[in-house]
Amino acid sequence: MAGQPGSESVEQADEVEYGVDERPPTGESVLLGLQHYLTMVGANIAVPLALAGAMGMPDDVLPLYIGTFFVVSGVGTLLQTTFGNRYPIVQGATFSMLAPAIAIIGFIGTDNWEQAILALQGAVIVGGFAQVAFGYLGVMGRLKRYLSPVVIAPTIALIGLSLFNAPQVTGADQAWWLLGLTVLLIVAFSQYLSDSHRVFRLYPVLLGIVGAWVLAAALSVFGVLPAGSPAFVDFTPVREASLVQIPTPLQWGWPTFRTSFVIGMFAGVVASMIESFGDYHAVARLAGERAPSARRIDHGIGMEGVATVFAGVMGTGNGSTSYSENIGAIGLTGVASRFVIQIGAILMLLAGFVGYFGALISTIPDPIVGGLYVAMFGQIAAVGLSNLKHVDLDSSRNVFIVGIALFLGLAMPAYMGNVGSAAAFQQGVAATPVVGPLLTAPFLPDAALQVVADTVYVVGGTGMAVGGLVAFVLDNTVEGTRAERGLDEWEELTEETGAFRSAYERYVKGE
Repeated sequence: MAGQPGSESVEQADEVEYGVDERPPTGESVLLGLQHYLTMVGANIAVPLALAGAMGMPDDVLPLYIGTFFVVSGVGTLLQTTFGNRYPIVQGATFSMLAPAIAIIGFIGTDNWEQAILALQGAVIVGGFAQVAFGYLGVMGRLKRYLSPVVIAPTIALIGLSLFNAPQVTGADQAWWLLGLTVLLIVAFSQYLSDSHRVFRLYPVLLGIVGAWVLAAALSVFGVLPAGSPAFVDFTPVREASLVQIPTPLQWGWPTFRTSFVIGMFAGVVASMIESFGDYHAVARLAGERAPSARRIDHGIGMEGVATVFAGVMGTGNGSTSYSENIGAIGLTGVASRFVIQIGAILMLLAGFVGYFGALISTIPDPIVGGLYVAMFGQIAAVGLSNLKHVDLDSSRNVFIVGIALFLGLAMPAYMGNVGSAAAFQQGVAATPVVGPLLTAPFLPDAALQVVADTVYVVGGTGMAVGGLVAFVLDNTVEGTRAERGLDEWEELTEETGAFRSAYERYVKGE
């Protein structure tokens, strides 16, 4: 536990305001939980908006669709924090599954959104069951013995750097004054004013969001900001929203299953698992806990698979994964309480049934979301790189591996983004000498090229997956001692296997 006397391996415990097992007062927990969810709500809305736009979903269906994502996020978080790895980590929609989903939609066409969502449901459900198997059969945990800080450091750093070029940050029509104001407020409250009042130390993100949001709303209402401005706050969605909406399982119909779609979606699942592996280490570090054991990792990945199956049944067309935004909030506020995250999950779950809430949150301008990314994801990148203190940085081997992993983790997603789509990448693969003819050989199924292209496109477009895989291969094939790689010190920092008790052991056996 954080702050235990005599625990030499617990790090940053003095910066943790509330440890994992601590319970702040209920009123305080509600605000803290809301703050955690506000940091990730932009991404949790961006995914359904992207899918809905690609499918041609009608506007009158969109509020219910977004509300379904809120419900899935709330349920997934409660499952993870109660029965999964029990880390204070939010679960939500994943961008890793967005690329294969768009590819599936493009194959079906935009003239029948019902058919598209049912195909996505089937692919997500099967992918979720595969993730359950990976977790609870111990596949991810077994990989831990091959993962040194040389691998973990660039993987976590690339999680933090993954949104450096997001449109909310680098868009040409960006309202830089509003983004800058958001960053300035968060930095002021969390760094300069944190010792002057407890409110500033606990709620820097919430205060930063609300402060910038209120100013933008006031300027919009009084006509200072034109309607076309990226900083403009449009309350029309709130006025048109319904008070009550009820997301239900299989609300769009029975899912359909197609092998090529399932395999393509599985690539997104793999990328999601790699990202979550890095997230678990990052949240443990910021919460002042020991690095997760293989057993805790397995239960976390397995429970994410359960939540992904639930997401498929509910009809999101997307899965469930751990959220880096939430981890960044822990770093800024020092609030790592599991209870706080569970309170926030309940709020998000209830919000899925209230149309006004989702509509109100959707009015947050993109520049404010971009400001959040700047403040929080930079810290995650720094936390990842701080793991290198356990390795020999005088070793040219280690420096080379970390450097090439970081570079390729940024370059490959940029390349895939320039390619534009899985279909365009598939055409390029088909035209490649040797590779193309092999994948289109008569003895191979017609879908072989599509499966390979979709898989490479999805994984290659996920920075932490690329960097993690490159570092993993090099670190385990280039000669290096355990001490040089940081494995001996890393082993001392990792919690004992018996420190984590599964839900069965806690609630059934009563251990």
